[in-house]
Amino acid sequence: MRRAPPPAKLTQIGTAVLTGALCLFASGSIAMAQTRGHAASAPPKAVLELYTSQGCSSCPPADALLKSYVARADIIALSFPVDYWDYLGWKDTFAKAKFSERQRAYGRQRGDGQIYTPQMVVDGLTHIIGSNANDIDRAITANAVKFAKSRVPVTLRAEQGQLLIETGSAPDGSDIKDANIWLAVIQAEAEIPVRAGENRGKMLKYYNVVRELTPIGMWSGTTMTIRLDRDTVVQPGAGSCAVLLQSKSGQIIGAAMVEKM
Repeated sequence: MRRAPPPAKLTQIGTAVLTGALCLFASGSIAMAQTRGHAASAPPKAVLELYTSQGCSSCPPADALLKSYVARADIIALSFPVDYWDYLGWKDTFAKAKFSERQRAYGRQRGDGQIYTPQMVVDGLTHIIGSNANDIDRAITANAVKFAKSRVPVTLRAEQGQLLIETGSAPDGSDIKDANIWLAVIQAEAEIPVRAGENRGKMLKYYNVVRELTPIGMWSGTTMTIRLDRDTVVQPGAGSCAVLLQSKSGQIIGAAMVEKM
């Protein structure tokens, strides 16, 4: 485990990049079901975010472990490459500063300031060393029970050149009435030869690498529909996407994924 250098700045999850872009696609109905290709399956039990770096020698075991969660239909597992280890001699080819800021924002909202790699964030709330499968599994199980009644249904599917996102309304008794809607564009697999730094000489493999994370709307506790033109979303090498419905506390209350846009 490698602890991150002191942050340059801290941002709040969900508010850092909510610009005019979030209103471009909103139209008007969201439920927690995961979509594999074009067919819906059971609601995911958890959303896993692995904060990792090609420049961190502690990360490859966590990157390999993520594959087992990616393979599960009841889990949405994502890899977020961070850039704060670039100075060690190797610039991460996938890293984005905003992913590092997102990780720091989680530490701020939890109040513990724990920022390190490999770090797994479960459901936007619980953090664990990303290579510790037992602790990850315990967090998945605990959160599935704890937050069962606050889950909001979300569906995502690709049809006729569009991505269709539908959300449900807030569950009865839930005190979460608003949330940000994030779209993650994902590259399913990648192999990177590392030529310098702590992992010099290694060929590293990654799974469900987030290539872009964009706010696309605000959820206010009621059903809504968002339609996106596929061609404005897809990127070279990145043919999958996920939607995250995230409250101001950081908790991910709804999510869905489609493997083929």
